[in-house]
Amino acid sequence: MTDSDNERSVIRPGRDFEQEYRLDASEAGEFLIAIGEQLRDGDELTIVDDEWELPFAFGEPVELELDFEGMGEPELEIEIELPGRTDERAPTVE
Repeated sequence: MTDSDNERSVIRPGRDFEQEYRLDASEAGEFLIAIGEQLRDGDELTIVDDEWELPFAFGEPVELELDFEGMGEPELEIEIELPGRTDERAPTVE
């Protein structure tokens, strides 16, 4: 664990958090590839910045929304919504 790991705030359940970035397309692409690899390979996602980290155990189904506005200045919005994973189990039937 490095010194920077010790200084990061961990975003935990029970707290709202929002952060916006303005990136060039290649940076956004690299971010989306990293997210995609974590979604493909596991059931937990961790997003890290210099000042914070956000661990998130996700469940199914993942919601993917595409919104294209073609009038005026065309814009494409891609939204992925990940439900939180629950560790609850169904009751037993006897």
